[in-house]
Amino acid sequence: MAGPPPKPWPTGKAMQVEPLVRRVLAPNPSPYTYTGTQTYIVGLGDGCAVIDPGPDEKEHLLALDAAIGEEHVCAIMCTHTHRDHSPAARTLSARTGAPVVGCAPLVIESDLPRSDEAFDPTYEPDRVMEDGEQMTGPGWTLTAIATPGHVSNHLCFALEESGALFTGDHVMGWSTSVVIPPDGDMSDYMKSLEKLHAREDRVYYPAHGEAVDKPRQLVRGMLGHRRQRENQIVRHLSDGPHKASDFVPKMYKGLDARLHKAAEMSVTAHLIDLEQRGLVARSGDVWQTI
Repeated sequence: MAGPPPKPWPTGKAMQVEPLVRRVLAPNPSPYTYTGTQTYIVGLGDGCAVIDPGPDEKEHLLALDAAIGEEHVCAIMCTHTHRDHSPAARTLSARTGAPVVGCAPLVIESDLPRSDEAFDPTYEPDRVMEDGEQMTGPGWTLTAIATPGHVSNHLCFALEESGALFTGDHVMGWSTSVVIPPDGDMSDYMKSLEKLHAREDRVYYPAHGEAVDKPRQLVRGMLGHRRQRENQIVRHLSDGPHKASDFVPKMYKGLDARLHKAAEMSVTAHLIDLEQRGLVARSGDVWQTI
């Protein structure tokens, strides 16, 4: 997990990343959002789509207004409903009249400590996109790619005209995605990575961190990393039963203490996957090999 680049960051500025795509960084940096959530504006003058409008914060909405200008907004599209991605959709829709489309609504109520953003209870899409469905505008076509795993409702969006893929939180250049049960599912996450690896996308634009210009190479590495973590868990369990928290100091040496809960939940997601495959069992919060 890489640390953030030195400041200043381009917060609030519309950055042209390719002819059809602009990027605006929200002012919400954290250990889980890196330098903040990146909202993407797809289109070139006649009509645009806004992908992951981000937090419903005045400063960010003003920056989006400035970036969009007088351009017609055709759609506001959300990859998933964590609170750093979708809350601004409602306000932006009210301002522009654009429909909210993309992922299905999802709110998981839990009193467990979270290691990422909680869910957005205000998200109400006008249209839920299924895998392979498209949204079109002047000169652009965005195809929904179902990628459950980080959360069950996660979508990526493929820009057919340029070979770009907007990956939300599923693939990020600075860190692996957090997978938090009960809704985060490691088996689904791995299958979604394999699905992306089979594609021929030219570049990934994640919601956090820089663009990924060698996407298949990165995804291959992410698959290998997760399999390595799984092998570590099985190896440690061969020494005796463990709680999920017991793995963290053994597997994540030198990790920022603020990220320990994320690491523990990632281990738990792996353990649940191994349990479903009949390789480990649990008694209460203690896990052991079968």
